[in-house]
Amino acid sequence: MFDDVAAKYDRTNDVLSLGQARAWRRAVAEAVGAGRGDTILDLGAGTGTSSLPFLESGARVVPCDFSVGMLSEGKRRHPELPLTAGDATRLPFADASFDAVTISFALRNVQDTGAALSEMQRVTKPGGKIVICEFSTPTWTPFRTVYTEYLMRALPPVATAVSSNPDAYVYLAESIRAWPDQPGLATLLQEAGWSKVAWRNLTGGIVALHRGFKA
Repeated sequence: MFDDVAAKYDRTNDVLSLGQARAWRRAVAEAVGAGRGDTILDLGAGTGTSSLPFLESGARVVPCDFSVGMLSEGKRRHPELPLTAGDATRLPFADASFDAVTISFALRNVQDTGAALSEMQRVTKPGGKIVICEFSTPTWTPFRTVYTEYLMRALPPVATAVSSNPDAYVYLAESIRAWPDQPGLATLLQEAGWSKVAWRNLTGGIVALHRGFKA
């Protein structure tokens, strides 16, 4: 499914998020706080767009994704990135390889969330961090109702107009509705062994940034 949307993936995200996707990416980069000499795992990196801020900061970034189609498109656009194929529940990296690991809008698509969070902890160095950017639950009830209506009614026809695979975005709406809320994801992080877990809401809770540290 993700192979089919690779060519227009970034443009579609900009349209469907009403331009907020770029601001969310900036928030992730700030939360990770990568510096020169750091090694960052950008999991679910897709075409590699999310990895560019880390590269620009002087860090070494490894974009990793399950979709070969996404990686092929990313290699065409960003040949300088070491794009790597990998399963989030069985990462192809040694223990304690990264100063930070981040995943944006992809954890929701992993079959076993707990296994993925444990794997991300395994490959993170002691004292390193995880930053998750994912769709979440709007905090204001009236807005939550409007948002849910947009997901189920407006998103599919908009996706039909701009995406190469509109059915993938019907799945997107359904997966967002089924995803845990902010405290629910925080609990999953703690159960996987991450410490000092916290989150902050973006765009009224449409998206949440979760953070944790490896003891």
